[in-house]
Formats: sequence, structure tokens, C-alpha cells
Amino acid sequence: MKDKKLKILVNVLGVHYRTNNEFLFKCPYCDHHKRKFSVNLDKGYYKCWVCDTRGKNLYRVVRRFGTNHDKSQWRDLTGTVDYNKLEDLFAEKIEVKQILEMPEGFVSLANRDVPPTGFAARNYLRKRNISKQDIVWWKMGYCSQGEYEGRIIIPSFDDEGDLNYFVSRSYDSAFYPKYKNPTASKNIVFNDLFVDWTSDIVLVEGVFDAIVAGRNAVPLLGSTLSQSSILLRKIVKEDAGVYVALDPDAKKKELEIIKTLLDFDIEVWKVDIGDNDDVGSMNKEQFQKSLENATLITPDNYLLLTLAMSV
Repeated sequence: MKDKKLKILVNVLGVHYRTNNEFLFKCPYCDHHKRKFSVNLDKGYYKCWVCDTRGKNLYRVVRRFGTNHDKSQWRDLTGTVDYNKLEDLFAEKIEVKQILEMPEGFVSLANRDVPPTGFAARNYLRKRNISKQDIVWWKMGYCSQGEYEGRIIIPSFDDEGDLNYFVSRSYDSAFYPKYKNPTASKNIVFNDLFVDWTSDIVLVEGVFDAIVAGRNAVPLLGSTLSQSSILLRKIVKEDAGVYVALDPDAKKKELEIIKTLLDFDIEVWKVDIGDNDDVGSMNKEQFQKSLENATLITPDNYLLLTLAMSV
């Protein structure tokens, strides 16, 4: 198995040399010209002696920098979950599966032909720079009658394809309040069906933030991530890398989320969205630049982050 792992790492990281029990590659994180990225295949540890990026799970490196084939091969070799570290999470009672129905009067906007009652809804989305591709991906629609009349509907599907929640937002000022959501639990993984858990995910507050943040963004439907959260369980189980991109006015809650993820040894990156009110107010190109400049948070620099954000 060790030789097969090394072969995959060579595909991902390139040329290496060996010293004692460690293999040294160029660091994919800082791209230093010397081979200072040390890998111990026996223990599964890695560390860059230049940028100090380190970890205890080599799959994170493969997942972040490898191809889908590399990731698939690595999972075939080592595809086990350490459920011991999930003991505290899975000790909690798992909620009964939640299945909803689309609201009365729901009409899909993903179809080629939209009836006249949908023109105002489509124009609203266009003004928010939401593309046809976004509409199709997020399965957006609107309601022409009923309790959610005059509202955009963005549905969420669980990993089995069942509707487990939806968000509604008025596109006409005559309908108040702006957001009107079902009386159902928010303790779900929004659109779990479409999340690629072999890649990093982006945590944002709301659905319109997620549309800007990209197809592997997961809205919290708020700004907290408790230890009883189904989303947290899924992140830990899948060992997904997480980019946290919350609104500037949620600094304290953002720190709490980062701390929770670090406690479960999750690789966390903090995204700085600058002076923008929220991710949803940015365009996709702006957000991608912020994502590329995200800061890797470790237990060592978490305290510095806390001090910086308290200023």
C-alpha cells in the first residue's frame, strides 16, 4: 500500500527525494522552489518547512491538488472513517428524516418556456446577476399563488433526492416580509444531493451568498454551526476542507465556527470579503479572488486571528 500511496503523491506533487523515513516534495501551498514539503507515509503526516503548512491526513493534500482519478485511487486504498473521533457527535439523537412538498403554485424557472406570471420573478433574478445556469443548478422557481405567492423559491434536496427545505424571497415589494420560510427544521445540509464532498466546501450564511460563492457552497441558513448540527456531522465524517465566508457583522460567530471545526481537526480557511456587506453583494469574480487569498487557520494562529478580529 505504501508504494501505491507514493505513486499517487508523485502524480499530485511531482518529483521527490527520500531522506530516512520521509519524502520531500515541492510544497503545493507556498510553491517554494526547494523541496521542503516533508511527507511521512507511515504516519500520514505532512509539513512544509517554509510556510509551516502541516497536517495528519494526506488525503487533504490529494483532495486539494490531485485529479479526480488521484482522489478516487486514494479513497480506494484508505477509504475508512475513524468513527472513534465522531463518538461525541453521533451520540446525539439523529433527527427523523425531513421531507417537504413544494409550496402551492410552484412553477419552475429552469424550464425553457416561462409563463407570463414568471416574467417579474425572472427579471428580479436578472437584476441580482443570477444567470440561467444558476437558476438551473439551484432548481429555482416561483409561486404564482398560495401562501408563497410573489416569491422566488430555492429548494434543498437531501442526499437521497428528497426535498428537505426551501427558501423563499419576495421579488415584489407588495409581499412582506422579504423572506418567508417553511415551519420546518433548519438542521439539514442544504442541497446535500449536489455537494461534492471529495472537494473543499464553502460555508456561507444564506442561499443567495451560496449562489455567488459557487456550486460547492453550503448555506448555514444563519451564522452558527452547533455540535448538534447535521452539517457538522457530515463535514467531520467526510473530512471536508472548509472555507468560512460569513458576513463582517458576524465576526464572533465566525470565530466560534472556526474553533469548532479546528476542534474536530478539520482543515479551515478564512475568507476575507473586505468592505462588502455580505457575499451575496459581491460578483462571482470578486468572491473568487477573495477565495484564492483565503488564510489557512491552524490551532497555532487561531489566537492571533482572535486578537485581530477583536480590534
